[in-house]
Amino acid sequence: MRARIISLVMFLTLIGCQSHSNLKLPSLIGDNMLLQQKTTAKIWGKANPGNKITVSASWKSSGEAITGNDGKWSVNLTTPEAGGPFTIDISGNDTTITIKNVLIGEVWFCSGQSNMEMPLAGWPPNDTIMHSASTIASSSIPEIRLFNVQKTISGEPLDDCTGRWEVSSPSSVQQFSATAYFFGKKLYNDLHVPIGLIESAWGGTPSESWTSAKALENVGEFVSEIDAIKKAAPLQAKYQTWLNTLKKVELKPAGNDQWKDLSFNDENVQSVEFDDSKWPTMALPTQFESVIGDFDGAVWFRKKVEVPANMSGKDLVLSLGPIDDMDRTYFNGQLVGSNEVSGVWNVDRNYEVPASLVKSGTNTIAVRVLDTQGGGGICGTPEKMKLLLKSDVNNFIPLKGEWKYQPVAELTGGKFYIYDISKNDFQAQERPVKIGPNTPGALFNGMVCPVLPYQIRGAIWYQGEANVGRAEQYAKIFPAMIRNWREAWGIKDFPFYFVQIAPYVYSGVDSTESAFLREAQESALKLPETGMAVTLDIATVMNIHPPFKEEVGDRLAMLALNNDYGIKYSCIGPVYKSMSKNGSSIILQFDNTGDGLVAKNGILKEFEIAGKDGRFVKADAKIVDNKVLVSSVKVKEPVSVRYCWRNGAEASLFNKEGLPAWQFTTN
Repeated sequence: MRARIISLVMFLTLIGCQSHSNLKLPSLIGDNMLLQQKTTAKIWGKANPGNKITVSASWKSSGEAITGNDGKWSVNLTTPEAGGPFTIDISGNDTTITIKNVLIGEVWFCSGQSNMEMPLAGWPPNDTIMHSASTIASSSIPEIRLFNVQKTISGEPLDDCTGRWEVSSPSSVQQFSATAYFFGKKLYNDLHVPIGLIESAWGGTPSESWTSAKALENVGEFVSEIDAIKKAAPLQAKYQTWLNTLKKVELKPAGNDQWKDLSFNDENVQSVEFDDSKWPTMALPTQFESVIGDFDGAVWFRKKVEVPANMSGKDLVLSLGPIDDMDRTYFNGQLVGSNEVSGVWNVDRNYEVPASLVKSGTNTIAVRVLDTQGGGGICGTPEKMKLLLKSDVNNFIPLKGEWKYQPVAELTGGKFYIYDISKNDFQAQERPVKIGPNTPGALFNGMVCPVLPYQIRGAIWYQGEANVGRAEQYAKIFPAMIRNWREAWGIKDFPFYFVQIAPYVYSGVDSTESAFLREAQESALKLPETGMAVTLDIATVMNIHPPFKEEVGDRLAMLALNNDYGIKYSCIGPVYKSMSKNGSSIILQFDNTGDGLVAKNGILKEFEIAGKDGRFVKADAKIVDNKVLVSSVKVKEPVSVRYCWRNGAEASLFNKEGLPAWQFTTN
């Protein structure tokens, strides 16, 4: 009898386990989502193996699937013409999840580095967006939906990301890509259908980070690096497993207070009594990645300073130079200053220390640095790091040199993983040091792969600055990335529109490395269904983040509207066609002149001419019969001409539709 009871209990337990679905959805499948119209959209997720999953949409499309042994399932839904809102019911054996406020329309993937990432609110005080305030104020457009893929690095392809769909509003657009938003708003205004924008961008990252390892190997680039990554993958997986055991803090929703008042169980670290005797040391100023390897998150720095009697009890100024990105700074345990907003990575920190905190002898400075991406740390020049008398700036104590340090929280995938400071967790773990945001394939794995099941109309791309100086290589890997994405998405030749990088100083205003990178970008137009937005006229040569993101977004949108939606726009400026010689002059002809060529402010600049020796000199240029006549008294027998071939060159030649001529060399 006992055996029968045990068997019955085991049978009922088994039945119960089989009926429990444990239904889970990826972040892209959720409330407020927007699906591509008139296509087959995949709805996918995870559940216990063997569970029957039913998906039913309120527009009368449905499907079923049985969860595989790997716990994965997917159902294809046929989507109607643009409209909504709709609901989608997703049911397992014991669970039903209802996805609400779903729209059908046009979905675009928006990716690249910082000029794509740069949010509509900008990164003040130095990096701002034109028309930001008015655009944010008028952004309550329920038919525009936004999804921001949080920054994630991975040595292996991931099947989910961190993020959520949001309805366009003043609060949701502030930290969303300005370029992507202006692109989507132009599409919405012209097409009058819902628009979905998926942002997946990371500042300072090169094209190879966004390309799969296989695609890079196929073009013979980064082979040794990729081999090292493959060997490091098990360690990366082991490290991530360990991170998952730690306490986590979700990154706050994007906004002005996203980074403020974060707590990592580190409330006592600023105290004078805190024991940092087992902490390692680091010589400052420096980017801490040079010491600890790739790392985003919070790192504490502490230093004991001997204050002489003549400075005791007097107002001081604690000067640390720029801190990348943010900080909370303490003197003898008291907060004396902080910067906890985006965009202050290059702002000098000068904090007043009241006389009441200053004593003769040993005083303690503690700084918590929060780095959100790229390099981080107290990383200015040595002479900026000092503790000085407010009343006598020539009386100071140098602060450069050895500081105690300890990482306390790692930021990855939109979460902070909090270390146990008492155990020196960071030093105790074997970390995969080779995988970072610039690692070949790392962002393709972490920030593209999770989106691949999602049906898109096309992609826009703003990147290239991080590859300046490697133009020949970029000419190979950029087209490889485009082909890679199309193949991975399974959408043959989906539209891909990109921004040609703007003029910027780089190694010098008169150097030419960015011109060669722009040339490499242009070569990608050999691929079908591609287009390029030129920005030679909307630059800030001394700032790599131009504020004219509305113009960039509009130019990308006009390419899409003209090529994919049948709304005709003049979307390409004059493009060099041919040259002929006329004595000591060269006559240039152009395509895409529209209603005619014009010179900005009536003057053509940035034309250079060369003879047989190949040495280019500044040339005189003028428009004659819708052609450009170029000459120089220094070149009697000209052979070639080039235009806008300097880092700092800005457009002077346009068509009457207001679009700039492309840079070119007749060579």
